[in-house]
Amino acid sequence: MNVHDFTMTAMNGQEKSLQDYAGKTLLLVNTASKCGLTPQLEGLEQLYKKYQQEGFEILGFPCNQFLRQDPGSNEEIMEFCQLNYGVTFPMFQKIKVKGKEADPLYQYLVKETGGKKIEWNFAKFLIGPDGEIIERFSSRTKPEEIEENIRQALS
Repeated sequence: MNVHDFTMTAMNGQEKSLQDYAGKTLLLVNTASKCGLTPQLEGLEQLYKKYQQEGFEILGFPCNQFLRQDPGSNEEIMEFCQLNYGVTFPMFQKIKVKGKEADPLYQYLVKETGGKKIEWNFAKFLIGPDGEIIERFSSRTKPEEIEENIRQALS
């Protein structure tokens, strides 16, 4: 089992198999619109634009579990991300990333990285082209701090 075995719901309501991203390096991030870390969306978008042509994708998963910092509808979240941070990377519908109701994808990510729960918004998982987890980064790790990890994963 790996990340490619999961299917998620895109912002447009369509089911999207993560198998569609096979062969690409991925960064999975749980996002929030009203968090002190929300400006990381800008850095994420810069990385996306810089490396997308090399086979890099960022997948954003809004979550409202941390002090209710993403209370809006999926449409409101997408509009906020696009208008305020120019987000063009794929965003998916809001999910839970911790606790008994956590989405199966996040249950898998947590289990496979030692079982430590998602501590806050903007936890990041770097996934190789084979769907295997390369590395997990904390919420406080800024996007620019993992650029070298992304470059290595792409080469």
